[in-house]
Formats: sequence, C-alpha cells, structure tokens
Amino acid sequence: MNARDMEGLIEQHLPGAKAMVRGDDGRHYEAVVVSDAFAGKSLLQQHRLVYAALGGRMEREEIHALSLKTYTPEAWRQQQS
Repeated sequence: MNARDMEGLIEQHLPGAKAMVRGDDGRHYEAVVVSDAFAGKSLLQQHRLVYAALGGRMEREEIHALSLKTYTPEAWRQQQS
C-alpha cells in the first residue's frame, strides 16, 4: 500500500474529504484528513471513520502505523491561519 492508494480509499469512503498522506516505507504513515463528515463527532468517532475507509488494512498489518489528524473544513481553515 502506498500513500496515494490510502488517499484514494479515504476520499472514496468519505465523499468530499481531502486526504493528505505521507509515508516512505510502505508501512508507516502520517495522514491529515479534512471532511464535513467529522462535524459533531468526537475525535475517536472521526478516527474510526478513517479506519473504516481503510477497510481492515490495519488489522492485516498492510498498514503498521498511522499517525492521524482529522479536521472539519472550518477547523482546518483555522489551523492554517
């Protein structure tokens, strides 16, 4: 699995989302995901949505480690200011 594949899976599962994934070794990744789907959800619920998009690849260890940051579009705009 590469970073672009992960971005595609996340964006396909969360329509309208923007995923930015980095990872050079094929097993350890850092991801930032911005989605309206996160509005009103706890951080744990947001992360579960992303894990669901990855379809069990963490359990099968295709993805060994994922550092994940999730934002609503509004929170992302504030983060960038």
